Amino acid sequence: MKEQKFNITGMMCSACQAHVENAVKKLDGIDTVSVNLLANTMDASYDETKLNNKKIINAVRKAGYGAKEFSRDNDEYSENADKTKTQLILSIAFLIPLMFVSMSHMFGIHIPFLNNMTILGIVEILLLVPILFLNRKYFINGFKSLFKLNPNMDALIALGAGVSVAYSIYNFIIAIINNADVMTAESLGIHYYFESAGMILTFITIGKFLESKSKSKTSSAISKLIKLTPKTALVEKDGIEKEVETSSLRAGDIVICKNGMSVPVDGKIVEGECSVDESAITGESIPVDKTVGDNVTGGTVITSGYIKIEAVNTGEDTTLAKIIKLVEDATTSKAPIARIADKVAAVFVPAVIGIAIITTVIWLLCGAEFSRAITFGIAVLVISCPCALGLATPTAIMVGTGKAAQYGILIKSAEALETVNKVKTVVLDKTGTITKGEPSVTDVLPYTDKTDLLKTAYALENNSEHPLAKAVVNYAKNNEIELIKTEKFESHTGSGISAVINNKKYFSGNYSFIQNLGIDFDNNSIKELYACGKTPLIFADEEKVIGIIAVADTIKESSKDAVSSLNNMDINTVMLTGDNEQAAEYIRKSAGISTAHAQVMPNEKEEFVRKYRENGAVAMVGDGVNDSPALVSADVGIAIGAGTDIAIDSADIVLMKSDLMDVVTTIELSKAVLRNIKENLFWAFIYNIICIPLAAGAFYSLLGWQMQPMFGTIAMSLSSICVVSNALRLKRFNPKKV
Repeated sequence: MKEQKFNITGMMCSACQAHVENAVKKLDGIDTVSVNLLANTMDASYDETKLNNKKIINAVRKAGYGAKEFSRDNDEYSENADKTKTQLILSIAFLIPLMFVSMSHMFGIHIPFLNNMTILGIVEILLLVPILFLNRKYFINGFKSLFKLNPNMDALIALGAGVSVAYSIYNFIIAIINNADVMTAESLGIHYYFESAGMILTFITIGKFLESKSKSKTSSAISKLIKLTPKTALVEKDGIEKEVETSSLRAGDIVICKNGMSVPVDGKIVEGECSVDESAITGESIPVDKTVGDNVTGGTVITSGYIKIEAVNTGEDTTLAKIIKLVEDATTSKAPIARIADKVAAVFVPAVIGIAIITTVIWLLCGAEFSRAITFGIAVLVISCPCALGLATPTAIMVGTGKAAQYGILIKSAEALETVNKVKTVVLDKTGTITKGEPSVTDVLPYTDKTDLLKTAYALENNSEHPLAKAVVNYAKNNEIELIKTEKFESHTGSGISAVINNKKYFSGNYSFIQNLGIDFDNNSIKELYACGKTPLIFADEEKVIGIIAVADTIKESSKDAVSSLNNMDINTVMLTGDNEQAAEYIRKSAGISTAHAQVMPNEKEEFVRKYRENGAVAMVGDGVNDSPALVSADVGIAIGAGTDIAIDSADIVLMKSDLMDVVTTIELSKAVLRNIKENLFWAFIYNIICIPLAAGAFYSLLGWQMQPMFGTIAMSLSSICVVSNALRLKRFNPKKV
């Protein structure tokens, strides 16, 4: 199956979204299709042997909308807002005199030549025509959707304004025939509604302008990510420094980065040293020092220093490009909760048109004047708001996933964002998840002088490539221990090493290795270290033990707080590890984890996940490599400490930092987003449930309430704005320390 993203144009409401989806779903060979009203995009997967992009685009166009293969446009919303702003200003410029002319008599202002209904009609028509022309897209799109039997919000606007104009023109003709003045018009029941049509169109445009501005704020996270990559870069070719387009860079190019510059590619430092602000990628605010051999990520900023980078990943292969794609995919995917709104949206507009017709007919049958019956029908058309329903979910998803990206949390789909809210058990891999994933020295137990022990240990282990040896070497370097020369180094695989120092032979290894040398000593301290999950390295000369250095994969500073937070959220915490029982129990107690399973093989982790799923949704947190089966088996797979390797197919959520607290943040954010979506859907449904009967005149006979079409238009616009504004509150989300 091929996956393709498309830009869609012409969508105005959730009905449009449903029409586009249905048009593409009917194609032979289509697998899945998802349309995002907020982002104006469509994701489709299809069988290439039966279908291609051109056929999909044609299907969208036949449905009355525009489509093209996806391309990013940073300024899409701001451009729409600018166009709408010009349209709005001109519409208001003509609406004000139109309102004055049509309603001046209500304020005791009498203009003599406007007493004649024919002249009044001509003036109002002349002022209305520019407004109709400026807002002609509502009529073009609306009637086109009606003719295709796929009515959308534009159809409601076109019908509401169109009926007002048509009825007013009918009255205008009657006024000409009768040469009526204002007094005669009253007796004949002649009323003009040209100003209502003008107000409907103008207030809709006000709503669209404010909506465009609000939408631009919801997509700001993606826009900021896109802007992180500089448009140009400095490269070195044949010793000459040259500025080129970033898009032209290829793997192997030597890229120069100076203080204050953004890194344009993923690469390796081949010259120089610097400090790098990686906050945009990982969420870490403290700059990281880098030198020759270290990797740098595109989109990060050089805060000090000068480096030359050999490009490794460029263009769409960079970490930043993959992050942008993940965020875009998440915002265009649909959460299961959105299905309710989608089902309603599919029948919403036809239902509203039907209600408007029934409303008009009922009022006529009840003896109301035709003008009053029409007013109620028009009010129903213009007050109904499918937009609010369509925007309720995607706005919250877009803001929520964008906010997550700011914390270095990459959520691949809206479904994952919703599901993590329901998690009852978090299963944790140990190495690299709870612990740092690399050994470090925890205890130094000298039998003689501590400095002598460290000098000997440093000299011996500096010759070894074993991870435990590196831990000792790093400890010695950090404590500024002198490195002394060794001779005749030997490695005894799986047990220890030996070398000659100052004409004396020394050994380093495990208990069995030292014991086999015939060196006897008290092993009680060894047992205690093993009980704490530590690995003791024993150092000795040919006669006696000179000391022990214990090494362990230590718990991350944040792990205990994260586990405590999960426990306080009534979420069961479980650790899976291949370590022995003693080591596993020590880590479990130290971190405060509820349950630990020791000596678990990678292929057995999936079985444990499936077992815990019987008691509710499970999130599996691992490194995304040997944990892949378990990540896939879980309701939500979370890859932690992915660094630059973000393309982990088995995970639903990728955490850029090696910090378990981000799991807590993800769950908290999920709860906030779901709460926001439910609020949006509630108000969208309540708005229509209350306002449609009000517009239809359900309370007129009892309370005298009547909704004028122009106020209905204002209410409709405000409903969409309120939904978007409510979603924007998620930008203020801050993770709590539970």
